[in-house]
Amino acid sequence: MAAFNKFNCFVQDVAHALHDMLTGTSHVYRIYLTNTAPVATNTVYNTPADLTTANGYTAGGVSIGAITGGQTAGTFRFIGGSDPSWTAAGGSIGPFQYAVLYNATSATKPLIGWWDYGTSVTLTNGNTFTVDLDQVNGILTIT
Repeated sequence: MAAFNKFNCFVQDVAHALHDMLTGTSHVYRIYLTNTAPVATNTVYNTPADLTTANGYTAGGVSIGAITGGQTAGTFRFIGGSDPSWTAAGGSIGPFQYAVLYNATSATKPLIGWWDYGTSVTLTNGNTFTVDLDQVNGILTIT
């Protein structure tokens, strides 16, 4: 599994209450794919650039569904409800190397973090790529 990296803006965005990561909230969190290397100073969706809609991929990415989030003993865990996946149909998806998590509810669509898969991936027709969200330790923790 690729390691999760946070964007610098996430810390300030939490302080400004842009993210509601508690169970049962109406915020929608999505993951999109890109082949442009994220930079920790990126702040909003599509920087780095999303892939274009084609062959089973829809720009904007996929929702991680219902979330659970809460703290135990002073550690908050943000856990996504479902592993997003894409299946190439009618051609290839990609190339891409990074999966980017962002808050699709907020008007500015602030970035949260990304996974680096280490090498470019191209999904050929019929193949599926899944981002494996850690359902035990969470996508991210705040201590």
